[in-house]
Formats: sequence, C-alpha cells, structure tokens
Amino acid sequence: MSRYICIHGHFYQPPRENPWLEAIQMQASAEPYHDWNERITEECYATNAWARILGENGFPDEGLIVEIVNNYSKISFNFGPTLLMWLQDHHPTVYQAVLAADRESIERFDGHGSAMAQCYNHMIMPLANARDQRTQVIWGIRDFKSRFKRAPAGMWLPETAVDIPTLEALAEQGVKFTLLAPHQAARIRPLGENANPSLGASRHPAARTPAASADKNDCSAFVDGESEWRDVEGAIIDTRRAYLQRLPSGREIALFFYDGPLSRSIAFEQLLNHGDQFADRLANGFSSEPGAAELAHIATDGESYGHHHRHGEMALAYALRRLERDVNVELTNYAQFLAKYPPRWEVEIREKSSWSCAHGIGRWERDCGCHTGGDPHWNQQWRAPLRAALDWLRDKVALLYERDAEALLSNPWAARDHYIDIINDRSAQNLERFFALHATKPLSPSQQTRALKLLEMQRHAMLMFTSCGWFFSELSGIETLQVIEYAGRVVQLAQELFDVAIGPAFLKRLDAAKSNIAVFGSGRDLYEKSVPSPPIGLERVGAHYAISSLFNTYYTPTRIYAYKVEDLTRQLYEAGEIHLRVGHCKITSEVTLESGEFVYAALHLGGHNVTGGIRPYAGTDDLEELISQSKVYFERAETPALVRLLDRSFDGNSFSLRSLFRDEQHQVMEAILGSAIQEAESAYQQVYRRRAPLLRFLADLDIPQPHALRSAAEIVLNRKLIQAFEAAEPNPQRLKSLLAEIKTAHISLEKEKLAFAANARLLALATKFERDAEDLSTLVAFARIATMARELPFEVNFWEAQNICYRILREKYPAQKQRAEESMEAPTQEWVRIFESLTAALRVAITPALHTDE
Repeated sequence: MSRYICIHGHFYQPPRENPWLEAIQMQASAEPYHDWNERITEECYATNAWARILGENGFPDEGLIVEIVNNYSKISFNFGPTLLMWLQDHHPTVYQAVLAADRESIERFDGHGSAMAQCYNHMIMPLANARDQRTQVIWGIRDFKSRFKRAPAGMWLPETAVDIPTLEALAEQGVKFTLLAPHQAARIRPLGENANPSLGASRHPAARTPAASADKNDCSAFVDGESEWRDVEGAIIDTRRAYLQRLPSGREIALFFYDGPLSRSIAFEQLLNHGDQFADRLANGFSSEPGAAELAHIATDGESYGHHHRHGEMALAYALRRLERDVNVELTNYAQFLAKYPPRWEVEIREKSSWSCAHGIGRWERDCGCHTGGDPHWNQQWRAPLRAALDWLRDKVALLYERDAEALLSNPWAARDHYIDIINDRSAQNLERFFALHATKPLSPSQQTRALKLLEMQRHAMLMFTSCGWFFSELSGIETLQVIEYAGRVVQLAQELFDVAIGPAFLKRLDAAKSNIAVFGSGRDLYEKSVPSPPIGLERVGAHYAISSLFNTYYTPTRIYAYKVEDLTRQLYEAGEIHLRVGHCKITSEVTLESGEFVYAALHLGGHNVTGGIRPYAGTDDLEELISQSKVYFERAETPALVRLLDRSFDGNSFSLRSLFRDEQHQVMEAILGSAIQEAESAYQQVYRRRAPLLRFLADLDIPQPHALRSAAEIVLNRKLIQAFEAAEPNPQRLKSLLAEIKTAHISLEKEKLAFAANARLLALATKFERDAEDLSTLVAFARIATMARELPFEVNFWEAQNICYRILREKYPAQKQRAEESMEAPTQEWVRIFESLTAALRVAITPALHTDE
C-alpha cells in the first residue's frame, strides 16, 4: 500500500475557569447550557466518541442506527490539556473514551498512538519568551504522559504558530514532529545523506543516487551533498510527504504540511453535509504517479465535527468507514507514516507564521486586519496595548518570583516546569514528593503555602496569554475578559506575596486598550468590573458557605469549589420562614493550603431577604456569646434586635444574597421563587379551567384570543406536558390528548423546557435500565417515554438513550431473543417485544450490520 489518508482534529476550548474558584461559572451566552464547555461537549466531544452510522439507501434499516463508533480511534487528534482536565472532572465517560481511542489506535497503527500532545494553555509560542516556551512544552508533555501513559511523538502548536525557537523547544524535549499549514513553508530541497535517520527508518538508497526529476517523492534529483533550495512562496508545497527541519542547535524535527484547500472545504464548502463526498475528496487527494508513498491529510478544528457543523461527526464516521473498506487507500496517523517513510526532503519554515492569520502572527499582537464577526466598523487596536500590558506584568512578576522563590525552591524555574504534576494531582502524597524534590529544606506549612502561591502566580501569568484573548473582534468578549481575569489573579497574588502595588502601573497600561463599545470603556474599566476586589479568598468563601447553608444541607467537611470547609460548631434555629445559622468553621484552600478559622451568622427573613456576617475566629468565649445572644433574640422573635446584633458583631463584614457566587445565586433564587411560581400556576389553572371552551371557540372562529387568557392557557398546558413526562406511570394516550388540545387552541409550546424534561426522564430511565436490563417494569416505562418523546413536534435529545439501547442490543438482546424463542417464556417474550418497540422509537436497527456498496 502506498496511498495513506490521515484526518487530524484539533480539539480545544480555552480554559474558562474562574481564576479564584477553579471552576466555570454560568455563561449566559451558552444557554440553554450552563457554559460553553458543556454545550460543545454535548455537540462534539461526546458525539465523536459515540458517532452514529445510519443504514444506507435501499436497505431495510435505512435511516436507522446500525453502528455506533469511536471516531477518535481512527483519526489523528490532540486535546487541549486544560480541556482534558475539565472533561476528566465533569464528563469522565467522554474522557475515558478519548484515552481508550488512543489505546485502540496503538493496536491499529503498528504501535503508534494517534493522540498528539499540545503546548499547555494554547499560548502563541513565537510571542512567548524562551522560558515560557520551554514550560509550555514541558507541561504539555508531562500532562500527556500522565493521561495517555506514553510519551507523545508529536505536539500541536497553538494556531500552528511557529518560529525556529519554538521548534527548538519541541525538539529539545524529544518531540519528533508537528503539523503546519502549507503556506508556512518557505523553501524546500531534497535531503542529502547527512540527514539524521533517527526520525524514522533508515534512508533509502535512492537518497544517494542521481535521477531525473526533483518533483518525485523518491527525491532523486540530486547527487551526494546538498542540492539547491527551491522557494515555495506563491507555489503550493507538496503536502503528501514528511519534511525535515534542521535547527541551529543541531537537532532536527519532522514537519507535516496539511492539505490546505481540502481542509478549508470542511469549513466553507459544506463537505460535512455528505459523508460520501467527504470520503471521495480524501481518496482523490493523490498524484497520478504510481509507486511513491503519499499521504493525503487534512487538519481542522475538531469542533467542526458536530459543533460548527451539526452531525458532522456522523459524516466523519461514515467517511472513515468508507475509507477503511477502500482497498486502494489505508488509514494512518502521522507517527506511523513517519516511521514507515521518514523525511527525504528538507524544509525551512516561514518564521512567525500561523494557520489562521494571513499576516503571520499579527492577530495576537496588533490590528492586522484579521477579525471574527462583530461590527465591520470595529477595529482591533486594543490588541497591541493588551499584549504590552501583559508582557510588562509577566516580566515584573518573574523578577519577584525568582528573587523570592530562591529561599524556598532549589531551582525556581525547574520547580515551575514540574508544577504541572501538582496541578493535575493536589493530593498530600504528591505534594510531599514535589517538595522533597524541589524544596531547599523541609518547609513549614506557611512556607509551603508561600511556595504554592508563588507557583500559582506563575501559572496564571501563563494562562493570561491564552491565544483566544486576541482572536476575536472586541476587547469585551468573554475570551478577552478571561485573560484579563487571569492577569487580575497575578496582580493580587503579587500584592499579597510581596506587598508591592503593581496594580496601578498595570491598570495604566490597560487603559490604552479601548473597547469598540463605548459603554465598556477601556481594558482598565473591564478589569475593575471583572476582577473582584477585595480578592476572593477564605473569608469570601466562608460568606458564600454561610448563606448557601440556609438553603442547602451540607455535610462536614464539604467542598466549596477549590476550598474545603469544615464546620467546627454550628447551630440552626427555625421559625416559619425565618432561619438563623450561627457557626464556627475552618476553611482551607486546596490549591495553596492556606487555612483560617471563622465565625459566621446568616439570617434568612423570608423571600430574598438574607443578612449576616463573617469574621476571623477569636476564641470560644467570643463564639459562645454570639450564639447565646442570637438564640435569645431569635426565640423572643425580636428580629430587629437580632439584625442589629449581627451588624455590631461583624462590624461591616456583612453579606447578602449578592455575596453568593454566580451559580448558587441562580440556584437559591430558583428555590425562593418556587413557591411564588406554584401560587401563580394555581391561579392560571383556575382561569384556564373556566375559559378553555371559550379559547377553543375563538380559535375555531379565527378570532384573536385575549392575551391574558392565551397566556394562562400556555402556562397551564405546557406545565401539563412536562407533568406527563414526569409521571410515575407514563401515558402516551394522555400526551396525544394534550398535544391535540394545544394544536386546537393554537397554543405555543415551550420547546426548550419540554425537551429538557423529556430528555431528563429518558436519561433517568435509560440509566436505570442499563443497571438492570431484565427489569421489565423499567423497560416498559423507558419504551413509553421514548415513544412519547417521538410524538413531540420538535427534536428531543435521544443521544444517551440510544447509546444505552445500542449497548443492551449488543450485549443482552441476542441471549434474550434466543431464550424467548426456545423456552417460550411469557415474561421473556414480553421483554423482547417491548425492547423491540424501544429500538423502533429510538431509531436503532435491531440487527446492526455493516452494509457494503455491493
């Protein structure tokens, strides 16, 4: 076989965690999802791990799911390390599917895994200093090893932005290859016999033999020694081979240049609309010359497969299956191809170039003309001052870090290079190993905290250069606000560690970055709005805990984001709607190990009226006095006196519902609003019950319905639909009746809420069924809900239910079917009948098979 195909997906989202909480807070722009990571996981990362292949035209199971496959196992891919960390915590099944795909690819591709590493937090490497370049590569490799349990052969460069120092940083750490855009090659020539064969198999004898043509892959158009360079500017480099880049240090690295036009066709020519066309375009990406080994390969954002292009993962799965069956081509990955066919051509890159900026790397340092969306009259003049301000901050804190850390860490920069191991595993045992290796001496708890704060300052000083902060059109975008928040964390840690006021000088520099939207002002204005002041710390977490404990039952100790909270004393008093909690707690940062004890009191007066306070613990007597006085006022129902007591006791350190972090604000307000909504729904129910015939009569006469009556009908009927899915005994006939009533009365459906309710019930029953697949009652309910969901006049997410049904079909159904046919047992026959009705509702073929074109 001499024709190979490789599809590379760059799967990445910028880190979105609140820098003080280490967690993503609700993002309104991602609605109806909690945040963008959640949304894109459902649309892309998960769907590619369980991609559907549908029955083909002319077969009995046309349009039904005949196979569910893991796309990652057949393509080349990289995942951003920060995204993998999030997936590990929030979607472990997706995370494990990604790891499993790499293990499968090792077996598929002669021991060469398909996963590539990535520079840690998507920093534009040519714009980084040498120290950050080194750490980004080391963190990317060490993170990769900890997850995939092997060393990476290749590493993805963020935005494929490259220069020689960047390639040196890769080669120094043993990276064998990276992937670039075709326009990033400056000139090429056939290799002489002095090339290092360590990147693959030994050199072919043809590399030392003269021949006729320099255009052939056998690179025979030269004699011993070096041939002449050929500029590729204005020409198209042959992307079907590997190239070798020699480096000033004497090291070498292999480079692949992906097929640019074919890669762009995925984004701009709707190639993912049809899996057949996708496969055909890939299979036709070879030259007409026989014999030479060629690689047709593309690279795109992995989010193209499902997020940017809906159901793109299905087109990918179908194309991969077609290509697997094509005897004229063979799927591969870069590591396998490189081992079989090492570079026989040399290349020199175009310095400071990237795949997504026509001006090199201008997109991340100046108003180069590249932008994405937004008002066409906007400019990106904010990019340069933002970059300059962050560069200044990075260099300022680097000097302070090095000076201070030398007393605690034997080699501060080597310790930073290894700090990724702590980020990924903050256990006490791992921390002990880290300090044993890097500390100048045994460190006290306070010294360990200081060392960790120094390292955290450095971590955020790199996170603030995440490329997405400059990619888009406007300074006030969520990506740019994220890097500004990282910078705020750096400023606050520096202030805390060194007692130096670097904030004013930094803000002065940020002031030069101007938003295109007048209301947002400058980078300074956005900083002051986005960066909490005072910083989020132990006391603020304590205030959050005190308030939320009025509405939630916490077991002690509990975890509040990146903090552990342990109640040492707590008292709760209740009388009707009024609740009082008084306590003494210990709060510890899981990141820096900083710890403190606090006294708190929180008073809920009903509705949204919450007050209270928190302060450092000052001893048993002080606490007991607060508890005693609070109890007296509460039991006497002297609420004004109780409020005054709390004001005096906490002397300005008071709080309200505004002190809650964003997610919990929403949760608490939903709880508070619950009873009010129930009261309103009850009133609407009475109105609708009395006026429903009139509404139907008006609809029949095509006379506009009064807004008040129509609103009551919409609220009541939509609520009844949700209740139909939540019912203990699902009733398809009841649902049909409700849908008919809604259609007759011309009522609008709350599609988002209804889809959520249907999906939640589907998932709950599917999960229960998977735990006990022979439970007939669960199967009946599952099948009924699936059937009911199909009746809804809009799309419901059947994805996870289909996955579970497909697994049961493969693992349980054949034995049950055989048992039903042989034993004629009524319960087993009923199970088979109901399960087959479930597969019909979920559009899963009963006999999954790989159809051929024959």
